Amino acid sequence: MPLLSELRNPVELGDRLRDAHAMTANLMSRVIGETCRRFPSMGQTGKTARIGQLMGFGAWTDAALALIDLELPLWQVRRIAYDEGEWYCALSRERELPDWLDRSIEARHADLSLAILSAFVEARRISAPASRPSVPTVSRDANPLYEPVCCDNFG
Repeated sequence: MPLLSELRNPVELGDRLRDAHAMTANLMSRVIGETCRRFPSMGQTGKTARIGQLMGFGAWTDAALALIDLELPLWQVRRIAYDEGEWYCALSRERELPDWLDRSIEARHADLSLAILSAFVEARRISAPASRPSVPTVSRDANPLYEPVCCDNFG
């Protein structure tokens, strides 16, 4: 399964969630297929089986919360609120900090499960490791006025 940073367009999934009217099994499967590294997990078969059961029952909100628990164990739901026809979901790594100090991920949608999944996808995108080499690279376009200098002490 590809990492979120390796996708063709990582913003596309977030846009698709935002444009959806209701959660479907196809949409949930797409989120799992494109963002989850631990699903299905050999070491945590109980959690993955629970998510599969919740999806089978159509319990999308519970499945989304279980997916956060499986895939982002360091993240927690900070706030779920309903205001003027939309659900607001905030995920955070430091839930005990005051709001003004916390860097939480916030998402909103008319459907609660889609609001939670939108926050999950954004948190996953932010916490995905950047594909960088282990050794820094140097630009090959050196300045023509560049001259190497020996700075060793030979004396």
